This record gives sequence, structure tokens and C-alpha cells, in this order.
Amino acid sequence: MYQNLHKLSKQHILFGHQHAMEYGHGWTGDENRSDVKSVTDSHPAVIGVDFYGLSGSPADKIAAEENRLKKNIEATYNRGGVTTVSWHFSNPISAGGFYWKDSISLPAVRYIIPGGTQHEKYKGILQSIGRFVKTIRGSDGKLVPMIFRPFHEMDGDWFWWGKAHCSREEFISLWKFTVSYLRDSLQVHQFIYAFSPDNNFKNEEEFLARYPGDAWVDMVGMDNYGDWGRDGKYDIPSGMKKLRIVSDYAIKVGKLAAFTETGLESIPNDHWWTNVLLESLKEARLQLSYVLVWRNDATSPTHYYAPFPGHTSVPDFLQFYKDPYTLFEKQLPCMYQLTGKKRKGK
Repeated sequence: MYQNLHKLSKQHILFGHQHAMEYGHGWTGDENRSDVKSVTDSHPAVIGVDFYGLSGSPADKIAAEENRLKKNIEATYNRGGVTTVSWHFSNPISAGGFYWKDSISLPAVRYIIPGGTQHEKYKGILQSIGRFVKTIRGSDGKLVPMIFRPFHEMDGDWFWWGKAHCSREEFISLWKFTVSYLRDSLQVHQFIYAFSPDNNFKNEEEFLARYPGDAWVDMVGMDNYGDWGRDGKYDIPSGMKKLRIVSDYAIKVGKLAAFTETGLESIPNDHWWTNVLLESLKEARLQLSYVLVWRNDATSPTHYYAPFPGHTSVPDFLQFYKDPYTLFEKQLPCMYQLTGKKRKGK
């Protein structure tokens, strides 16, 4: 998968959507359904899931979440798609969620890294994740690879692992231990590890401010909603400058690169897909593996980032889909063989 993502990024970009197969605008839990497929007749090439529910809950709830995730990830693999995993990790040492404001404001990082008083508890959480991941197999019997993107947007202050709540050294210790324990101690070899800060940088040095080192990262990316139209404000030149920093660094050190999160909530610009996102990405000629937009909430009338049948941006999204530069699931080669089949036409 790594080699195919690298090869494809030279001429194409995969389109991704968070929680695409779990729920969408006005529905939840339907078999083999996504809003993107309802519009284009193809699922997104990259399906985003989350390990949010794998800790901090009663055992029966964790088991149910594991079953749901396993079914989703295996189905994506069997169809030929790619899974990327985010981790909205609830604060492991206090009540509350993953947002700093929703926890009891305890700086958990210092407690769960090696030498911390809650380090063994964190090891237990990683052990449960490692055990679960090793149960995920495709219909061919092989373990399913996936992109794992822990501790994202670490340059902000909204998550408990953000820069306001731990030192640079503490964050890097957390990242290195997480990768080392999963990869080397637990022998989990299904992850491509993705490092993805938010857009709070202006140069390579700032982008790498909390980078743990090339030995601990396989993919570099960026989350950026602000430059692509959030709150009606566009600064595409600034956003593209940041994406170029990401892409150039990946090329320099032999990593994958991706636009790990973006989107325009409610898509009020009917031509955002072609005139904003596609035009900017094609013009820059970057080597990005994928671009992922955020989720479509099942109940909110306004919280969605991909079109659904009847939305006013559907005609433009179909042009986005048909462009040779973008790849959806139906157009992917075999991502899990070293020499994939010839790419299907659109």
C-alpha cells in the first residue's frame, strides 16, 4: 500500500471522507452506503475511521465498538479501498473527553510517557489496541494495513496533547513510545504512521517543531480548514504554501505526504470542489497521497463536508469526481500488490 500510494501521488490524489461508511446526512448504519457513493456511484478511495471508542468505556461497549470497526475496515480492504485511522483519545487520567475543555484539565502527557505515574495504564491501552488490530483480516486471510494518525493537530491547544499542555520533549517522548511499543514490543506491523499538525506554521522549521524524527514517521500531512474557506475566509496562497512545505519535506526524506483533513462545512460555495480545492491542488503539482474531508453528521442539518443527493454542489462534485487527477475507490489499482492492476477508467 505504501509503495502504491507513493506511485499514485506523482499523477493523482485519492479522495477521502471521514466516517463515510458509518453514517451520513440523515442516515446511520446502512450496509455498503456512503453519501459519496450515492452521488458518484463510488465510495471514497480513503475511508476515515476513529479509535475513539477503544478506551475509557465499559468492556462491553469497547467490544461492540471493536466489532463495528473491524467490519468496516475489513469491508474497505475487501473492496480495494484504503483506511485511515484518527484517534480522538479521551483523556486517560481524568474524566472527560479528548478536548482540553472537556477534560478536567489534567496534562495527561507527562503522566503516561515513560517515567510517568500512569505509564502502565497507557501501555495497557496500547496492548488492547494492538490485540484488536491483529484480528483485522481481509477475505484473503491477510492482516489489513491502515494509515494510523495519532495525536493530530498537536500544534493547537484544543486537545489535551496540544502544545499548550505538554512540552516538546514530552510530546516527542509520547510519540516515540507509542510507535516503538506498538511496532517493536507488540509486533504490530499494519500501520503507516502519519504526523499531521494543524496549519499553525509558516516554514519547515515550524512544521517540524514537534516532529519526532524520520525513524518514527512514515507519512507527513496537514489539517487545514481555515485557509480553504472556514468562516467565509479564503487564503489559498497561504494554504498552498503550507502544503508545499509538507510535500517538499516528504520528497526530501522519502516519506508519503497527504492533505490529512480539510473541507468546507455545509459547502455553501457550489463550485468549491473544482474552483477551489481541485484547481489549487492541480496547479501546485504537489505529490500528495490523498485529501480527506471531514464527516457528514447523521442528525445535524448543517454539519457535513461531502455532498449528498440533492445538495446544490452535486454537479460540481461530479466534475471533481470525473477529473483524471482525482481517484475514488472504483478507479484504484490493486493497492495491496506490489504491481497493481491497470487503473480503471472513469
